[in-house]
Amino acid sequence: MLDQMEFVGELWLHRGQGGWTFITLPADCADQIRFYAGGKKGRAWGMIKVSVRIGGSSWDTTIWPDKASGSYLLPVKAAVRKKEGIAAGNTAQVSLRLRVPPGF
Repeated sequence: MLDQMEFVGELWLHRGQGGWTFITLPADCADQIRFYAGGKKGRAWGMIKVSVRIGGSSWDTTIWPDKASGSYLLPVKAAVRKKEGIAAGNTAQVSLRLRVPPGF
């Protein structure tokens, strides 16, 4: 199913203000998202609504397009990192589902 995908990604810490922690989606996932979204931009700055599961934690968020990688960035909340015992430099099994209708 194009709107749901699973992958392993490495958590990394953004060095900017706020210290956000992200996972960069693999290129094949980004390609699927672009295909599924039909080239439309989505929300502000191209953000797309998703539901995410890592371990026993599930939450709704948005993924952000990233020009540097040509992919999308998944922000991983501090509460999730703490509950799952993960931090920047660790990898995590991610299940991600788009929360938008096809061709939104």
